[in-house]
Amino acid sequence: MNDEDLSYIAGLVRQAADEELVSRFCHVGATTKADGSVLTEADLVMQQRLASELAGRWPEIPLLGEEMSDTQHQALLRRSGRRLWCLDPLDGTANFASGIPFFGVSLALLDTDGAELGVVYDPTRGECFTARRGVGAWLNGQPLRTNPGPDRLHEAIAVVDLKRLPRMLACRLACEPPFRSQRSFGSVALDWCWLAAGRYQLYLHGGQKLWDYAAGELIALEAGAEGGHLDAYDGQWQQQVTLTPRIGLAASNVSLLARWRGWINAHRDTAPSCR
Repeated sequence: MNDEDLSYIAGLVRQAADEELVSRFCHVGATTKADGSVLTEADLVMQQRLASELAGRWPEIPLLGEEMSDTQHQALLRRSGRRLWCLDPLDGTANFASGIPFFGVSLALLDTDGAELGVVYDPTRGECFTARRGVGAWLNGQPLRTNPGPDRLHEAIAVVDLKRLPRMLACRLACEPPFRSQRSFGSVALDWCWLAAGRYQLYLHGGQKLWDYAAGELIALEAGAEGGHLDAYDGQWQQQVTLTPRIGLAASNVSLLARWRGWINAHRDTAPSCR
C-alpha cells in the first residue's frame, strides 16, 4: 500500500461515517450484546458498507469486523501469512447511543507483523488520523508528531479506564494517583490518536480488543508516542496479531513511560490508604 491507497481508504471511511453515523447520531436505539457492550443499527450499517466498498477495490483482502461472530473472527485469523482488514465500524458505541459526541471509525490493514496502515476518523470534529508503518502519521493530511511533554508523572495528564483494571490497581489510581489529573473518554481508537496528538501524556486501559487498537496504536507509535500492548503489566510488549484482549500502556516519551510502568509494577498489588 502507498500514500495514494491510504488517501483513498481515508476518503472511504470519512464519507461513510459522515453519511451513515452523523445522520443517526442521537436518532437510533441500542441493544446490549452478550459481552455487555452496546450495539446500534449504525454499527451494522457502517460495517456492511465499508466491507462492500473495500471488497470492490481489493477483493483479495478479507475483512474482520467487530460485529462478526467469534467463529468468523477465529477463521479469518487462521489465514496465516495474508493481509486482513480489521474494522471497528463505531468505536465508542455507548457514547454514540447516549448522545456523547466522542466516537469514531477505526480501520487497519494487518499482516503478520501487525498493522501496516491505519485510519481513525472522528466525524464530530472532522479529524482523520492516518498512519503507514515505518513512514509516519498524519492528521487531516498534515504530519503528526507527539509533543514529548513532561518527564515527571505528577505533571502529566492521564487517560485511564479504571473499569477494566485489577481492583487493587484501580483503587490505588483512584485514591492515590501519581499524575496531575485523569480522564476517560470511551473510545479506545481515539484515545490512541489523542495521545498521538499530544493532548495528554499517560495511558492505561485494560481489555482492548484487536479492532479497538489496531489502527490507533499504529498512529500513536508512528507519531512518536512510546508504548504498546502487554499481555501482563510486567510482561513484554506484544506485537503479534491476536484476538486475546490486551492492556494498553503508553506515554508521550521514553522516560515518562519508564516511570509510569515502574509505578504500576510497584503499586498494582498494594492496597491504597483510603477507605
